[in-house]
Amino acid sequence: MKAVYKNPKELATKLLDVVDSYREGLTTYEKFESTILTLIEKNEDRIYKNGFMPTKLVNFLGEDRKALIDEVSNKLDK
Repeated sequence: MKAVYKNPKELATKLLDVVDSYREGLTTYEKFESTILTLIEKNEDRIYKNGFMPTKLVNFLGEDRKALIDEVSNKLDK
């Protein structure tokens, strides 16, 4: 898996694919969580700027997918 994305559209597409594969039951929660945490750690400033997800990324993903990513990222903060 490619970990660092310099292109925001590629990063958004990867996040979309990861969340959708989890929602469709193709990936376990543990695998989903580890993938999201890896992406957040490697692309920290691209996914969360000053603690908030950029508007363009939210618009691409949608609020429901953003909520799942936020849920996993909150575990990282604890």
